[in-house]
Amino acid sequence: MMWLTKNPEEYGVIVAGNMFGDIVSDAFAGLIGGLGFACSAQFSSGGVAVFEPTHGSAPKYAGYEVSIVNPVAMIESACMMLDYLDEKKIAAKIRKAVADVIEEGKVRTYDMMKMAGRPEVIKNGAASTSQMTDAIISRLN
Repeated sequence: MMWLTKNPEEYGVIVAGNMFGDIVSDAFAGLIGGLGFACSAQFSSGGVAVFEPTHGSAPKYAGYEVSIVNPVAMIESACMMLDYLDEKKIAAKIRKAVADVIEEGKVRTYDMMKMAGRPEVIKNGAASTSQMTDAIISRLN
């Protein structure tokens, strides 16, 4: 973990068992802002690929009146899929919209505000999943 953290550019692919892979992905998600930003992909030798946020479906937040999960990881996973499908211009456009919203800093989910993931975060100024998604969509040109 130390060498991965210190020199990540030296590692293009990491092969790990499920438990260690989960630890590594969670640790490195922290370096980029948290699981709300961590996209992932799995590729088979047969040309099949699956794209998803590292946090999966975030089931611990199911049942909240308003969804608080940061949608950026899912949106970035979709961009990875678009790249894979050779739709790079569309992916770049979406990534720019995401970057613009994050850089502006007006719309931030609970994880971006360093709050604990609880239903009351919306009342404390955090954006919902829908609000963050709408902000990103509004930046698409």
